[in-house]
Amino acid sequence: MLRFMPVGDSMTIGSAGDHTWRHRLWRHLCETYGGPFTFVGPREELYDKNAEAPVSYAYAEPDFPRAHLAGWGEGWLHMAPVIGDAVRAHRADVLLVSLGLIDLGFYTNAEQTAENVRAFVAGARAARSRVRMVMLPVIPNVRALTDPPFATQVALFNELLAKAVADLDDRVSPLLLASVPESWDIDTDTYDGTHPNAHGEHKLAGAFAGAMWEAWGLGHPYEA
Repeated sequence: MLRFMPVGDSMTIGSAGDHTWRHRLWRHLCETYGGPFTFVGPREELYDKNAEAPVSYAYAEPDFPRAHLAGWGEGWLHMAPVIGDAVRAHRADVLLVSLGLIDLGFYTNAEQTAENVRAFVAGARAARSRVRMVMLPVIPNVRALTDPPFATQVALFNELLAKAVADLDDRVSPLLLASVPESWDIDTDTYDGTHPNAHGEHKLAGAFAGAMWEAWGLGHPYEA
């Protein structure tokens, strides 16, 4: 049984009523991956915007493995200290990671965020030496359009993330850098300039699926 753990921020946890890209990827893998698999993690909730807390289970389609390690307003800074325990407890084989926007927006600069990426990788490997990881860069968002210093930090972090992936890649515990969807459009792929709508969910799922197919031959290219 191959055990995937989605790790991310608000774009990964999703909010009440969403399918989430996690669901979209699960459906894709059900159709294209030849062996048994599941999603694992210490959480299952969606974020409830009315309660301003992750207390909802109102998925658009709830019948799938909903486990994850994602949080609204959480980033590399928050996940690096807890990833080891999560990987150890849930025996994750593949981490699907989408983080960074929150760090750069509120907590750390690009260099500090990249150091937390390295701490995250070390913690995951200490818990499970053969764990594999797929990392998505920070994708285009509305703040980067209106805040030039923030946009500069995003661009720098994405460069540092690519360098970290190259530096830390290992035959036993490989790292992959997924590609930002080429057609990503904040007007048509998000509902607020940041969070994915249905179109965006498919594209994020496709980014992870495409990386795993190209590098590991896992599954097939994504078709929405």
